[in-house]
Amino acid sequence: MFPGLKKGMRMISTSEYCAVGHPDRTCDFIASYLLDKYLEHDRTARVALEVQLKDNFCTVAGEVSANWRFTESEIAELVREAIRKVGYTDKYRAKWGHENAISGSDVEVTVHLSQQSGDIAQGVNREGWGDQGIFFGMAVNDRAHGYMPLDYWLAREIANALVKSGWGGIDIKTQVTVEDGRAIECVVAIPLDPATEEERKRLIVDYVKATVGPGCEVIVNGTGRYVTHGPIGDCGTTGRKLVVDFYGGNSKIGGGSPWGKDPTKADVALNRLARKRALDWLVEQNLDEVRCAISCAIGRSQIRITMTDGNGNVLKSWTEDCPTSHVIDELRLAEPNYAETCREGLFGREA
Repeated sequence: MFPGLKKGMRMISTSEYCAVGHPDRTCDFIASYLLDKYLEHDRTARVALEVQLKDNFCTVAGEVSANWRFTESEIAELVREAIRKVGYTDKYRAKWGHENAISGSDVEVTVHLSQQSGDIAQGVNREGWGDQGIFFGMAVNDRAHGYMPLDYWLAREIANALVKSGWGGIDIKTQVTVEDGRAIECVVAIPLDPATEEERKRLIVDYVKATVGPGCEVIVNGTGRYVTHGPIGDCGTTGRKLVVDFYGGNSKIGGGSPWGKDPTKADVALNRLARKRALDWLVEQNLDEVRCAISCAIGRSQIRITMTDGNGNVLKSWTEDCPTSHVIDELRLAEPNYAETCREGLFGREA
């Protein structure tokens, strides 16, 4: 899996993952949920949303051009609905206390929206990309783990499983270090009720060790206490978890956040295309690892693609005409399923 590794060399990699209860990823989910609602009414909607969430206050800002209009009060209610779908409900807050968690039901929402800039729209309207940018995809030859790096896959699986377990709160972060294909350390941050903390910690440690295998050190809540969480303990903003969104500590990160943006945006379409091209090359050529770099120019449909192996050796580089509609159709990006993709993870579920 690690081409070019010399005998006796150690391969160590670490990746982090944050569940959607983390404030930044709650904002990603809200933006994605709003995008889905626009796409349900207009598959050609142009949407670019940013969300910030602190305590019981949420701000939605950005640009929307669509054949459907939500009023500000409707957007506010959709935001509250999205927060409840993350898990921040009245029942959840009652369990943790008003001082420790929020409920979507009474979040105050401020909306600042305008239409897409005409300067940008004229390029997108003729099938060009809406911005310049660089985008990176990767795949490793490990079908059992979704062709994703093992440390990233484990961090994500553990985080999402702990959310579903109900052992603690939903603002969960995990971090896994893998050495030569074996997990050697797992760090978990999860809100725990002090009354049942020790019991739940034992359950979490046992679960992690059963998931990753023997010989892994497990650290749960390194400060010793984690009760206040979510937007009460932290301020959330869209797009601050790009490494978590893509490949963890294993790949370059290009472009911007894929959440809350319609598929004409290169941050959405070309990041997804880079992953698909890397995965296709990996499978077709039976390689250990493939990386794909894509670059584009605003208003132009041409893109440059460079494929490399795990050592950075160029396998092939070329330019091709790649109108936005071709990528949207190939990857079915106009379908309104961005919120659930945000919840479950962007890559690693294609096969």
